[in-house]
Amino acid sequence: MATELYDLTVPVFQRGFAALSAFLEKARAHADANGIAHAELLEARLYPDMHPLPYQVQRASDAAKFTIVRVGQVENVPMADEEKSFADLQDRIARTLALVATATPEGMNGREQATITIATPNRSFEMSGIDYVRGFVLPNFYFHLTTAYAILRMKGVPLGKMDFLGSV
Repeated sequence: MATELYDLTVPVFQRGFAALSAFLEKARAHADANGIAHAELLEARLYPDMHPLPYQVQRASDAAKFTIVRVGQVENVPMADEEKSFADLQDRIARTLALVATATPEGMNGREQATITIATPNRSFEMSGIDYVRGFVLPNFYFHLTTAYAILRMKGVPLGKMDFLGSV
């Protein structure tokens, strides 16, 4: 039985972003109900050398969108990292999900051995489609999703494990 790259990614992104969107809405409501400036949550980070909340959403977005571009062979939709409010972050999630929705099983499945090239400012590297999804994309996506959750929990937002898991 073949690995279905579409099934390993698209539903994961859809569910993860639904949860992330709900985290952000709970955070906004918590801030409003408790007189907390939105900036206090948006600028929060787990440790001084880590990135704040918007960065976590942006990198989760990039993990999903570059999977759709690199594996699903869909044209990239550039997204500048300019989000500064909860509404901006919700819009980023919506735009990412719109791009994810353009992926098709036919465009992704069967690309397990396709060469995926990752170019960073410092270097480039290649891996197979399946290694890219399992060893790079999904860990990165969950890292940033978890970090966003942890930042908001640290700031007192009433989130629990079921908020992270979403609907099961």
